[in-house]
Amino acid sequence: MIGVHNGMASGSVPGAAWVKASACDALNSCVEVARVGENEIAMQNSRFPDGPALVFTRDEIVAFFGGVLNGDFDSMTV
Repeated sequence: MIGVHNGMASGSVPGAAWVKASACDALNSCVEVARVGENEIAMQNSRFPDGPALVFTRDEIVAFFGGVLNGDFDSMTV
């Protein structure tokens, strides 16, 4: 999508309808995602909604979630 890039203010991502996981903690510490256009997903930190957004392609998100499901990042959990 034209005009969407990594590091832009989350509130400036055009058409973003941010979705938060129901498993967020009481302090609202969560990652929120928004579909942006046909092939991009934006992510933001829910504690800093005016902070920067990270933008990924659909394929990058699919690869990431595949790694999560395969346990590739289990060593990073507390």
